Amino acid sequence: MNLDVKTETLSNETKMFVSGEIDAHTASQLKEALMPLVEQPESSVTVDLRGVDYIDSTGLGIFVGALKSTDQNNGRLRLVSLNERVKRLFSITGLDEVIDIEERRESAGK
Repeated sequence: MNLDVKTETLSNETKMFVSGEIDAHTASQLKEALMPLVEQPESSVTVDLRGVDYIDSTGLGIFVGALKSTDQNNGRLRLVSLNERVKRLFSITGLDEVIDIEERRESAGK
């Protein structure tokens, strides 16, 4: 399956909308889109995962790396709109304790 990543930049925040499966084959695409955003000083990045049904360990690693980068650059990373399956994966791995995960849903300004 393919991965679709769209970004929307506002004055004080970047929103990323991700759909598809995040696995060993598509994780590089997510990393290429996400890492430059979180490497900016004092960035605020919200990733909407409503369209993601599957994440493997490679995908989780991308979010861990993004979190480390935002911490180093005094930024903020937030994940929103996770379905139950994806939310459970973050919970099982304990990542929900270190990554800001919110219930609210983002809307794309298309």
